[in-house]
Amino acid sequence: MTVTVQAIPMLSDNYSWLLTESETGKIGIIDPAEAAPAIAVLEAAGLGLDMIFLTHHHPDHVGGAEELRACYGAQIVGNRADAHRLPSLDVPVHEGALVAFGPANARVIEVPGHTLGHIAYYFADGELLFAGDTMFSMGCGRLFEGTAEQMFDSFAKFSDLPDEVLLCCGHEYTQSNAKFALSIEPDNAALKARVDEVERLRAAGLATLPVSLGVERATNPFIRAATAEEFGERRKAKDNF
Repeated sequence: MTVTVQAIPMLSDNYSWLLTESETGKIGIIDPAEAAPAIAVLEAAGLGLDMIFLTHHHPDHVGGAEELRACYGAQIVGNRADAHRLPSLDVPVHEGALVAFGPANARVIEVPGHTLGHIAYYFADGELLFAGDTMFSMGCGRLFEGTAEQMFDSFAKFSDLPDEVLLCCGHEYTQSNAKFALSIEPDNAALKARVDEVERLRAAGLATLPVSLGVERATNPFIRAATAEEFGERRKAKDNF
């Protein structure tokens, strides 16, 4: 059994992620910003929808959830502690919870920083990490509600995951993040190679995601920050870049 993923572009630069569990054929979606693009993909493939996984409450991550539930009878999964800001939850979860997706499981990881109630989902079957707006390729989410210390600690929660795990995040921000990353580590050979790859992908109109955590560990200036203080300094610099 394994879980496979397909990106669905939404709004101007969002990605929702369509999940398929190979053994049972269960279908899930991560952070549907709007319903119509998801419905178009599902209908074209003749698929239903079983589960809707939400990482945080921002409208560009939950905007299509209620309509998709109404269309397909899918269950909405989200952080119990943030239920008052999310669409009504069928499966409220918390740190360390395992959400059954067919015979596969999504492990819930609480990652405050971008918002206080932000969570991520890790599928060991398929080696997929859905980090929402916590970690971007070569970047991190803005600290709208949490602190740099919280976000630094949230990043640390991903440190035990294998390099092969694919990071699936909420936005196509990679090209702009790359420019900032180069300003921090202009002599990083792995970073320069990744920047070249990103430029080629975007020039061809292709997505830069997903990307392996191994690549991110070599190129993301926020993962590479040694302390929470350094992390915070880099986030402030990025805010003004």
